[in-house]
Amino acid sequence: MMKIRLIRYESGDHGTFGHLIGSGVNLHVIELPWRNNRSNLSCIPIGIYRCELVRSPRFGVVYHVKNVPGRNHVLIHSGNYAGDTTLGYRTHSHGCILPGRKRGRLGDQKAILCSKAALSSFMSALNRQPFTLIIEDR
Repeated sequence: MMKIRLIRYESGDHGTFGHLIGSGVNLHVIELPWRNNRSNLSCIPIGIYRCELVRSPRFGVVYHVKNVPGRNHVLIHSGNYAGDTTLGYRTHSHGCILPGRKRGRLGDQKAILCSKAALSSFMSALNRQPFTLIIEDR
């Protein structure tokens, strides 16, 4: 099974930023800030997870990050923001991983850009096959 690494390199109220690397994949990602694995408010814990395709009513065919402790429905889908909503920041994530081609700003908030294109290239690079996701901090 293919292995993809998510290497986190920055976290703050605007989100947690990292790189997805492996097997033809080299993308930026944004997740929610670390908030003690609280559902809908936090990125997921460092660890090793199996990812499989699912059909989401909201996002279509995307990857599901399985067996996240204390969490359900963690997906890899498109979006730009993953800020702490309790502090007034925008988010497109409720605990999910959002890929992008590059990092930047949208208005006054740090964000991931070109997310739909990044998700499409991610799905193609993996040939829609299951994979192992290894999440680590740098």
